[in-house]
Amino acid sequence: MRDLTTIRDQLIALYGVAPGSATFEKLRGRITALPPAPSPANNTAFAGEGAGARLSERDAILISYGDHLREPERAPLRTLAEFCDEQLREVVSGIHVLPFYPYSSDDGFSVIDYRQVDPALGTWDDVARLGQNFRLMFDGVINHISAQSEWFQAFLRDDPKYRDYFIVVEGDPDLAPVVRPRTLPLLTEFTTPSGVKRVWTTFSADQIDLNYANPDVLLDMIDVLLFYSAHGAELIRLDAIAYLWKELGTPCLHLPQTHRVIQLLRAILDEVAPHVLLITETNVPHQDNLSYFGDGRNEAQLVYNFALPPLTLHTFHTGNATALSGWAAGLASPSSETTFFNFLASHDGIGLNPARGILRDAEIDALVQQVVAHGGRVSYKHNPDGSRSPYELNINYFDALSDPQGGEARALQSDRFVAAHAIMFSLAGMPGIYFHSLLGSRGWPEGVTLTGQNRTINRQKLDRAEVERELLDPQAQRHHVFNRLKQLLQIRAATGAFHPQSAQEVLTLSDHVFAVERTSAVEQVLCLHNVTSQPQTIQLKSNWLPGTDLVTARKMTGHTVTLTPYQVLWLRRD
Repeated sequence: MRDLTTIRDQLIALYGVAPGSATFEKLRGRITALPPAPSPANNTAFAGEGAGARLSERDAILISYGDHLREPERAPLRTLAEFCDEQLREVVSGIHVLPFYPYSSDDGFSVIDYRQVDPALGTWDDVARLGQNFRLMFDGVINHISAQSEWFQAFLRDDPKYRDYFIVVEGDPDLAPVVRPRTLPLLTEFTTPSGVKRVWTTFSADQIDLNYANPDVLLDMIDVLLFYSAHGAELIRLDAIAYLWKELGTPCLHLPQTHRVIQLLRAILDEVAPHVLLITETNVPHQDNLSYFGDGRNEAQLVYNFALPPLTLHTFHTGNATALSGWAAGLASPSSETTFFNFLASHDGIGLNPARGILRDAEIDALVQQVVAHGGRVSYKHNPDGSRSPYELNINYFDALSDPQGGEARALQSDRFVAAHAIMFSLAGMPGIYFHSLLGSRGWPEGVTLTGQNRTINRQKLDRAEVERELLDPQAQRHHVFNRLKQLLQIRAATGAFHPQSAQEVLTLSDHVFAVERTSAVEQVLCLHNVTSQPQTIQLKSNWLPGTDLVTARKMTGHTVTLTPYQVLWLRRD
């Protein structure tokens, strides 16, 4: 008999004794009918308790839209699966397929039907095909749903079942305390048979926030996440989860009820699908982001390390690793069951809020100015005082690091880009690498003109045949970047010191070199990264020698090493 006490207690805490108990009885019937989920057979590291045991140095995630690669007369998900099988089997262990459900806007994040695969992408069989050789991350877009969804259309018909599935604001309450991630209106008017209603829409008029004060909404979304688990999800990304619970008079961000919902989801998955890991997507200041680990055992096993992209960008813009080193020195997950999801680029832009409090305002302004000078865009958010401030930098990460029109040698730009990713790969956690980063893509400003959306600049769809030709061409940037990143990921996968739970110590050897020491029970690696376009000389301690540079396989015995511009040196003690 399963012990569901924690689940019952969470529901009572959310809804009160009588409603919480009634909701628990409904949920218990669903849970007890489910057989225990076996651990996936395609990943030998996937066993034991917590992210520390379920993940290893071999784990890295590709972040990709289902149709990032296209070819005539083929389902894009099948094309992606074939490409990954041929090119990435020894490079990444998993794939985060960005929302592949039918949608009406926001490139998939306005979901019409949570349980269907967008026919333009393929079928559930194609998803399963992708999961044969890679662990899969699905998006749980559970904060909001499309205005075209059957749920919201039923609400618009005054269907009593869906009357309380959404948040209707009556009168003229003070909404100023609500934290806004966008400059769009918070409320959107819709006409129903019973009159015009003002409905809560945090992100856009097409993305209708769900009302988790209604237990039936929570039960339906639990069913959806369990459905994802049954269809191969080994990681579930909780999109925009920080905004989940709304309560007038509060910021409606990071509310205790939101954390309790995550704790409930964790308890349910631990009970019926213990191989599934939760990862929270919370583009917020770093300390707030860390709160989604909970006590280290009761919330997300992974959190996006959102401060890393802007801090790394700042480091290479200034040629100074001081801020990055100081921040990274304090990184620690609260238990062996948790770790960071490290990334530099994604389908979204480079969030600035996570860097606030770490970088000075003037340094953040300098990032904004540099990105604009490199052809990027800036997205803004509303502040409670009515002002607006930069929220996100929309630019391809390669272009953010190197001006497309700057006239630098392409090799130097590639060295800079690879060095930035080497820093990300070296840090404790599981790395996530965006499709366009792995392929060394540049930005797509024409896409912004086509869609009117800033984020399109880094979401270009590519022709498979053309990409594969470039990967085979030694003169092509894609070939150069892909093979160097592939090498680093393969080195990482073969080196136990890069296990997510291996010890990490950030060293201060030079303002111009990011240095981190990773130590496992059997080996030790010193990772040195020159963040400048000038040679940098470092004195090595005698206890590091003799050693082997894992990148070049060169034996090292001297106490002085000179790093060439943007050189990556991963020194394993012999």
